[in-house]
Amino acid sequence: MTPLPPAPHLPGRNPRPDPALFAPALSGLEGLTPQELAASPAFAGGLATFRAGFYWEAHEFWEGVWTALPQASAERELMRGLIQLANAGLKRRMGREAAAVRILPLSEAALREGFRRGGESVMGLDRRQVAELRARAEAETAL
Repeated sequence: MTPLPPAPHLPGRNPRPDPALFAPALSGLEGLTPQELAASPAFAGGLATFRAGFYWEAHEFWEGVWTALPQASAERELMRGLIQLANAGLKRRMGREAAAVRILPLSEAALREGFRRGGESVMGLDRRQVAELRARAEAETAL
């Protein structure tokens, strides 16, 4: 796994992590199948950083995966929902509750669409696992 920065990045409050931190995981994603992307270091890095409360960093990993996925695919919808979920967690941590409340339904809609298109498991995640990620973001408190 990619080493975490000393603290989660909070835009406007602390320095942005060095892009070199993400570069190895993000290289070579173009042209991979959705299954290969689900097994990629970028996808795994996003999950690990999200679960550790590093929401901005999770977004950085997942955006590369999202970009490489086919348009209008179940996987791309799921990734859009996860990225928005990371954004909601970040907004909560920053004390921007109104923004989090606005973003969470967008995330939920994208996640729901991803599972509608893809079935019970998309990118190796099932609804229960995604619900755990959502609960983590919803439980986030401001610093």
